[in-house]
Amino acid sequence: MTRPSPSPSHSRWHPRLVDAALALHDNRLGEAEPLLRQHLKADPFDARAIRMLAELAGRIGRYKDAETLLRRALELSPAFHAARANLAIVLYRLNRPMEAIAELDRLLEEEPDHVGHANLKAAALGRIGGFEEAIVLYETVLRDAPEQPRVWMSYGHMLKTVGRQAEGIAAYRRAVAITPWLGEAWWSLANLKTVAFDDADIAAMTDAQARDDVSVEDRFHLDFALGKAFEDRRRAADAFAHYAAGNRLRRTRIVYDADETRRFVDDSIATLDTDLIAVRAGQGSLAPDPIFILGMPRAGSTLIEQILSSHPLVEGTSELPDVPALARSVADYPRGLVALDGPRLRAMGDDYLRRAAVQRRTDRPFFIDKLPNNWAHLPLILLMLPNARVIDARRHPLGCCFSNYKQHFARGQTFSYDLADMGRYYRDYVRLMAHIDRVAPGRVHRVFYERMVDDTEVEVRRLLAACGLDWDPACLAFHETRRAVRTASSEQVRRPIYRDGTEAWKPFDPWLGPLRASLGDVLSAYPMVPAFD
Repeated sequence: MTRPSPSPSHSRWHPRLVDAALALHDNRLGEAEPLLRQHLKADPFDARAIRMLAELAGRIGRYKDAETLLRRALELSPAFHAARANLAIVLYRLNRPMEAIAELDRLLEEEPDHVGHANLKAAALGRIGGFEEAIVLYETVLRDAPEQPRVWMSYGHMLKTVGRQAEGIAAYRRAVAITPWLGEAWWSLANLKTVAFDDADIAAMTDAQARDDVSVEDRFHLDFALGKAFEDRRRAADAFAHYAAGNRLRRTRIVYDADETRRFVDDSIATLDTDLIAVRAGQGSLAPDPIFILGMPRAGSTLIEQILSSHPLVEGTSELPDVPALARSVADYPRGLVALDGPRLRAMGDDYLRRAAVQRRTDRPFFIDKLPNNWAHLPLILLMLPNARVIDARRHPLGCCFSNYKQHFARGQTFSYDLADMGRYYRDYVRLMAHIDRVAPGRVHRVFYERMVDDTEVEVRRLLAACGLDWDPACLAFHETRRAVRTASSEQVRRPIYRDGTEAWKPFDPWLGPLRASLGDVLSAYPMVPAFD
């Protein structure tokens, strides 16, 4: 039974709830939780306390728990706008943008001028490829609230994605003009890879870092941006010092265990063998639509996507979160793959296609999912989508890993903030892919970045053949293809292919000892693969 509840804003606060709110405000989560649970034991129908407990869950990354609590709060008090806004944020963070938009639309009906709701809706539209609608929404917000630096930054992200680079740069510049210490806006300029910072920019970023009130997040973004500024000036020592500082600081905010990755790969190799492939052959969803481009980040996957998306039969949809989401539904993953029968595999493959359809904007028969980290889920992909094409984007270990090290990722890629961790991650990736080559020969087509640069037409022809596509000259003029690109290489793939990316690590070689050591014979054998124990 639930009881009717008035809007939470109209009822008196219990002193214990006030104490919990203050603890949450000060980020004293360990104090807030017992206070909230005590209060809810006495009054299980207090929607405000339920919302606060959901906020606590969200702060420690327990988004599913937060969702459950927020839905309960809204069941008790449907007009509780703060809880609905929190639910929209949680759904967005759970990569369920359509559901987030539905909640935001309800909020915007009641609060049409709320900047936060409109800003989050624009970001969610970007997640599902609604870039033009998102841009219009940002422009509406900025007309009403022109001094919002983070909205200008988000607007810049969207403009960059659709190729309106000059306007994107102007938006980022407006953000740092309002808040010069906004590190993410400076990093967004650096991340375009085409902006050369001048002396005034470097001075502004240096001054921002000297402030006592700069947040940790702003500080490491500034370090990554300054690293790029000094790298462009060929001051490798200064650049590496900033990259190292930014990575060290970022590493304090994440949890990554290289041993856990190794164990996961060990389990995947032990699970996927020739017997399992033979027993489950053809039992998944037989649709040939998906083309997976996977491997390490910064290995050329966006270039491959741009080439294939230039073909009239292929649509690029960027990095989709759907395979990892499906993997999380498998008990005892990856060992639990052996328990998946034909109907379950077929249902999972069909579910993947339904999820991916949200991102599609054309009727082209093939589409690309270029989430690099899908390499770790390739055994699942082969079982649930046996007719999917798989492209492994591979790049020289030092070039690839250093490119990751100097890249701050908006989310994920937690292995990339330590050189030794990164070498181990690259090694485990190569190890799993070598195993798949042995047990499922011919299922993976490998594209080496350096070969693509050196002999583009030959490699493009091989790529198209591997995907079962006829030759089309538009694939060689890929830089002329107009499409949204969401990744860090967005501006690079809008230019003709170039060699610079294959040499960028060399000035930094004196500092790459930990990376070399952890790569071991994977480095010395490249592009061949060593015999793993």
